[in-house]
Amino acid sequence: MKILILGAGIGGTTLALGLQRAGLDFVILEQAKAFAEIGAGVQLSSNAVKVLSRLGLEDQLSKVCCEPDSHKFKDWSTGETILRTPLCPEVRDVFGAPYFHSHRPDLLDALTADLDENRIRFGFKVESVGEDYDGPWVRSVDGEIVRGDVLIGADGIHSVVRYQIFQPHVPLRSGYCTWRGVIDAADVADLNVPISSYIVMGPKLSFVFYYVSGGSKINWLAMGPTESTMRESWSQTAQKEGLLTSFKNWYEVPVRFIEATQQPFVTALYDRDPLETWVRGNIAVMGDAAHAMLPYHAQGAGQSIEDAWVLARLLEKNDDGPTLALKRFEGLRKNRADRMIQHSRDAERWYHLDAAEDVERRNSRFRRYNDEASFTPQQTWLYSYDAEKAVEGTDDEWRALSAW
Repeated sequence: MKILILGAGIGGTTLALGLQRAGLDFVILEQAKAFAEIGAGVQLSSNAVKVLSRLGLEDQLSKVCCEPDSHKFKDWSTGETILRTPLCPEVRDVFGAPYFHSHRPDLLDALTADLDENRIRFGFKVESVGEDYDGPWVRSVDGEIVRGDVLIGADGIHSVVRYQIFQPHVPLRSGYCTWRGVIDAADVADLNVPISSYIVMGPKLSFVFYYVSGGSKINWLAMGPTESTMRESWSQTAQKEGLLTSFKNWYEVPVRFIEATQQPFVTALYDRDPLETWVRGNIAVMGDAAHAMLPYHAQGAGQSIEDAWVLARLLEKNDDGPTLALKRFEGLRKNRADRMIQHSRDAERWYHLDAAEDVERRNSRFRRYNDEASFTPQQTWLYSYDAEKAVEGTDDEWRALSAW
């Protein structure tokens, strides 16, 4: 059985590493000329790190990632911590794996270091995909056709597989954009910011930041309203002066981080309604190609990593052939990922409340959780998921949880 993987991002490379571990035949088709990722941060909660640990990457990642002591939800004007929920070290004891903050290039380096380079086709730009009596096929813009027994679209938010095979709904504009930057921690060392996960909530704006690269860098992203003409592209640059104007009345830390950024980037925030199905014949989608979501629960990468493990293990087991393995994959994964799409939409609203009475109700609710100093039901539902138990059908305890 030969598996074709379109896309060498986090989901595609995690899947490839899982297939290689299982001794299965695969090839990655990637349009870029080399492994390269935009230098942004990524949050890896325990549900994702469990998979990375099973792939033998936890020790390597621990050397380049940061382990935050807690999530801290802060007030935009004073910097007051309204809600603190624990992370490290408690998250290891409760959920069986750490919580990592990673620089995206560091994560991709770990995922690809041991991949067989002969199984990766760089510079392969896809024109069309399909399936006939001989199985799935991919055609490049140069006219080359590559065939396999299974085709997996791990090709991101602008997935060719999604658009050509699954007839999706149009991308949905949220009305918000996200600015982002990575700065040297040494440039703001005088602020004495602890290694935590920070979410600062203000009127129609929010600001998230955390350490990466072993604490030598800080990744930040800000969300706010945007005009309808902005594109969904991570390569757009932003003007620092306009961004500083938006945050001029905020407390010191977000403003200093923006000032320390050489070149901010910006993208419009879109998501997609859930697909009716992720599988047609021996073709399937995973990761952002299947369930692109807004970033408010920091689960985009985590859901892709979960997909990859479940899919690799089911193809490894292959008890009843690849078609049924793909349908089993959809059955195990789709509901959780689709729920995350909606939960992330909901979070966008309460991150950016601006009416005084709404803000007070939210903050009062947060302060009640603060008094308990424990994991919220949402965190428990997110972090306790175990992709291997899902494959083995031994995750009844998790499935009994109520999150939202």
